[in-house]
Amino acid sequence: MKRIFLIGYMGVGKTTAGRELARVMNLEFIDLDHFIQNRYSKTISQMFEDEGEEKFREIENKILKEVAQFEDVVISTGGGAPCFFDNIDVMNTSGITIYLKASPELLSARLNTCKEKRPLIKDKNEEELLAFVAYNLEKREPFYSQAQITFETEELVNKEEVETYVLGLLRTIENLQQN
Repeated sequence: MKRIFLIGYMGVGKTTAGRELARVMNLEFIDLDHFIQNRYSKTISQMFEDEGEEKFREIENKILKEVAQFEDVVISTGGGAPCFFDNIDVMNTSGITIYLKASPELLSARLNTCKEKRPLIKDKNEEELLAFVAYNLEKREPFYSQAQITFETEELVNKEEVETYVLGLLRTIENLQQN
């Protein structure tokens, strides 16, 4: 039985890396945000707009606890998931947690190209986005740093480099399991 949770800031590549890691390890892949969207037949943006962040976080907590019972799975969480309720504890006691870590500059550059899909940043210019990312990374670091593995990257995962990136992740997981 394996459960691997990928955590980290939005745009770091949790979904991209998670899909490939699941493929390489022959595990099921779950993107927590997509799982929630399918369950509630609404996008995350719609949920934020219709019900607010607080209600969304309650739903996220409930669904996380559900998928944390699944076996042989890689779960990519939303960027804020580890920072609310007992979510980081749920993940740490249910499986292996991996913090995919990147700098605010890398993250804001990536997010600037797709910010209209993300409710928390859609109205920010480049300067505001960098400040927002830096501020939130600092706020979230105490939660992210509770992961069992921190996998730092100088470059964000893209589809072309994901296989090499995931092989590095896999070696790190294997090292943790041997110790």
